[in-house]
Amino acid sequence: MRKPTKKDWIKLIIVLILYLLFLVWVKSWLGLVVVPFIVDNYITKYIKWGWWKKSENKLLRQVMSWVDAIVFALIAVYFVNLYFFQNYVIPTSSLEKSLLVGDYLFVSKLNYGPRKPQTPLSMPLTQHTMPITNGKSYLDFIQWPYERVKGLEDIELNDIVVFNYPAGDTVTTNPQILDYYAHCYMIGESRYPQRPIMDSLSIERQRAVYDLYYAAGRDYIEQNPEIFGEKMWRPVDRRENYVKRCVGMPGDTLEIRDKEIYLNGKHNSQPQNVQFNYWVTFKGKMPERMRRDLDISKDDLQRVYNGKHLLPLTNKAYEKLKKQTKLVESIEPFINTSTEDIYPLNGNTKWTADNYGPIWIPKRGETIELTLENLPIYERIIVAYEENSLKVKDGKIFINGKESTSYTFNMDYYWMMGDNRHNSADSRYWGFVPEDHIVGKPLFVWLSLDKDRSLFDGKIRWNRLFRSVDSFK
Repeated sequence: MRKPTKKDWIKLIIVLILYLLFLVWVKSWLGLVVVPFIVDNYITKYIKWGWWKKSENKLLRQVMSWVDAIVFALIAVYFVNLYFFQNYVIPTSSLEKSLLVGDYLFVSKLNYGPRKPQTPLSMPLTQHTMPITNGKSYLDFIQWPYERVKGLEDIELNDIVVFNYPAGDTVTTNPQILDYYAHCYMIGESRYPQRPIMDSLSIERQRAVYDLYYAAGRDYIEQNPEIFGEKMWRPVDRRENYVKRCVGMPGDTLEIRDKEIYLNGKHNSQPQNVQFNYWVTFKGKMPERMRRDLDISKDDLQRVYNGKHLLPLTNKAYEKLKKQTKLVESIEPFINTSTEDIYPLNGNTKWTADNYGPIWIPKRGETIELTLENLPIYERIIVAYEENSLKVKDGKIFINGKESTSYTFNMDYYWMMGDNRHNSADSRYWGFVPEDHIVGKPLFVWLSLDKDRSLFDGKIRWNRLFRSVDSFK
């Protein structure tokens, strides 16, 4: 056995100090089991980590050198993604024109504090699905409780936040239905053509009808695996990553009046690039130069109904387009009057995406009076996020078998919305975001690609590279 040198001892001391500081930071003393292996790697060398380097088989040495490099890289990436930062690409237009489809974000885990792994057995660089095979990229038989390391800051109002999709705990695989519950309600309701008028029913009877819709849709999905595939559950940290703007904080009462957000009765200023839909009638084809100047995507131009285009526009783009009298025949605001698919799905609130609430956002340690009227708003929190059993019998609410007239929340919750207000699936449709779903804070755009342009025609949006996400407030 080779006697360790002074250099070996120095390396060991440096690595041990850094590793122990890390364990102190994350408060995870389970990691001490790794210390003997670190010592052995530098000093005792009982385990022959590099046994293959002395092999006479050249092919074995080449193969093992690649295996060694790949394993090290995967472990390093897993560690970095888990505790420090990760990449995220904007897949949809829900935050336009603040963040654009094709923006690649540097997402910091340090700012809000990284979560300790809840599903530790997972493949690095995958969220929940293996490439090619499309199988699960994680094993969920080991689940650790939610814990978060102290971050550099707390979430602030109007921050853009990356989080795990709360309604993504249950999905189907073929096709992948992300909002399983909404689909159950939608399918169940469609199977009852003579639907009762909810306003004529008592609160308790309304609840029974909603339960009937959900059960019918759930049964239909489960009885038709050839259409929907397998139903499966995903742990919190393996659910889809979403990015939205936090427009409501724990303890706030949020209300949307004519598209404007009010918190605790006070108006919350809109982001500079917020946009809404407008009905636009053109006299002719929109020139390509104008489309680019107004930053209207080709997909947006395809939304034509009865000869009118439904276009998402910022206030600046609206003012520009309104002046194009030679091209534009009329331009009118789109008014969203639909009450369908609005959260809570099992509540008869008559809210719309443009006129919503008021709704109180739960705060850790706060207690509310629980009634049949507000139960649909908080039921998912009580059952799915805070893991209690809940039943309603004879007009009374039972939590964990005990009659309950109040409830105290165990976590903070947030209200997230996209800046593309009429084209964003957000908290207005699936509710609150629990604190244990928070992934991180996007700091800057490190790459931005325009899917409507070619490489030599402005594919790369150079003016967005390394721009701070905070500049989009």
